[in-house]
Amino acid sequence: MTGLSQTHPGQGFGIERESEMPVLEPVLNYRILLPEDCDVHQMLKKLKELEEEEPELHIVWNEQLGEIHAMLMGEVQIEILKHLIWERFHVAVEFGTGNIVYKETIAEPVEGVGHFEPLRHYAEVHLLLEPGEPGSGLQFFTACSEDVLDRNWQRLILTHLEEREHPGVLTGSPITDMQITLITGRAHLKHTEGGDFRQATYRAVRQGLKKAKSVLLEPYYEFRLEIPGDMIGRAMTDIQKMNGTFQQPETDEDDMMVLKGSAPVSMMRDYQTQVTSYTKGRGRLFCSLKGYAPCQNQDEIVEEIGYDSERDLDNPTGSVFCAHGAGFVVSWYEVEDYMHLEGIDESELGNAIPDSEESIVGNRNSNNQTDSGYRPPRNAGVGSYEDEEELKAIFERTFGPVKRYKEPQFKRTFSAKSDSGSYYRNSSSAKKKEKEYLLVDGYNIIYAWEDLKELADANLHAAQTKLMDILSNYQGFKKCTLILVFDAYKIEGHAEEVITYHNIHVVYTKEAETADQYIEKTVHKIGRENQVTVATSDGLEQIIIMGQGAHRMSARGLRDEIKATENQIRQQWHEKRQSSKNYLIDNISDEMAQYMKEKRLGKQ
Repeated sequence: MTGLSQTHPGQGFGIERESEMPVLEPVLNYRILLPEDCDVHQMLKKLKELEEEEPELHIVWNEQLGEIHAMLMGEVQIEILKHLIWERFHVAVEFGTGNIVYKETIAEPVEGVGHFEPLRHYAEVHLLLEPGEPGSGLQFFTACSEDVLDRNWQRLILTHLEEREHPGVLTGSPITDMQITLITGRAHLKHTEGGDFRQATYRAVRQGLKKAKSVLLEPYYEFRLEIPGDMIGRAMTDIQKMNGTFQQPETDEDDMMVLKGSAPVSMMRDYQTQVTSYTKGRGRLFCSLKGYAPCQNQDEIVEEIGYDSERDLDNPTGSVFCAHGAGFVVSWYEVEDYMHLEGIDESELGNAIPDSEESIVGNRNSNNQTDSGYRPPRNAGVGSYEDEEELKAIFERTFGPVKRYKEPQFKRTFSAKSDSGSYYRNSSSAKKKEKEYLLVDGYNIIYAWEDLKELADANLHAAQTKLMDILSNYQGFKKCTLILVFDAYKIEGHAEEVITYHNIHVVYTKEAETADQYIEKTVHKIGRENQVTVATSDGLEQIIIMGQGAHRMSARGLRDEIKATENQIRQQWHEKRQSSKNYLIDNISDEMAQYMKEKRLGKQ
């Protein structure tokens, strides 16, 4: 029996639009208690199937404790889930005591610095963390000049910021309601790989949170309480004890008093039982999630949870620097003593994001030094790539000769604003490339561009042709070698086919070879000696090709680049048209011009 295997709730078929995500957000975290003879990993797989069917259900695997947790709205959803698990899998599960799902934010702007530099790796990231509007979530921006850090690296940093939930430093809860802006960064021409910026970005966020004044947020209910009039005093007293707020009581059509307001979920979670008890079943309580607000008893909650950010090895707060061929870890409070780029002055943190690079770079404050056992020397960060020949000799004695592609000569340059000078820069403005290539993942682009996607749903061949025409026009202006790759791996017996379409090369891969595999193979061959850019929105593919020395461009980035090129072509055509007017009278002798003038006036 065959059927759809990769569908999900809310997915639209044909012309039907995707449904919106559910607005319910779970505020309670329950541990799922399994029977002794039940395998926890098999049960996790089954619960993940339920999660795909029910978007409101959130199943979380706690790897450290080996426990399954479910994020739910309350007791009613627990009973429904228990019945559903028994009906589907014949497993009688129980739920532990529910814990509140907290979140964290910051109270004031702060700069976070992350540096990742073990041997043969390099990346440094500076982020500006600012408090956002309540309920705004996380927002990511960049204010870094492309002259300082290449656009591809900037986009990679923003991708790493968006790809995961970043835990806070108070309780390890996810952070929210913040604006994170990339202000500067640095890569190395030879040693930087995609994964280096992931580490530097994560560490920059953590270092900034450690420096900042963190605020613990707890969920609040917006409630509507209907009770008899003679019990309104009791209800108002209860709400005040919960640190809640309420409006002036109203009377409804049934002579019941209606009380509206908000209160913390932690205080109101079991209040429905009390209402039923003291009103003898006549009272009703309706609750909906209002949002998150600062926790009233933050210190007590932080102490109860007992989270230690310094012992969280999966989310380090410090950075890794390199000296004399070995990497060493620098604690978060000492990172600013070793960082290679200048940071923002504390007086500028409260201002708006600067527009120019010069205003971004300021004098850093590095007085927050704490003695914590071993501390590398002050100049340990200097010369991170110094003594290259000595390190090479040590490596070859240990592992044998190193075969490298030929690199241009590097020289050490010192910035006027920095005393470290440990970053190496090519003596020329950029690495000389023999040729410029652009590889495009055809179907990835087609289904990423809305107009081509709609066309492909009706006629895939027409969408392919339209994309080839667009890229052909783009190549005619850019003069690069453009290779458009389409998957043909499902066609039995198909051999690799390369055709020339006007001025671009179109590749149809062979059987059992995807476009991603072809692109990786091609980049591996030519990426080190040529300027290669790959256009795809496949996140994993982007990381792989950057590790091979190529640049990446998303589908949206390619779209913007093509639009900008079309505007340049149109502007140049108008300028050429206005400056290329050709009149006959401008190209004849004076005598002939006079004769033509008299002829026109009727004198001849």
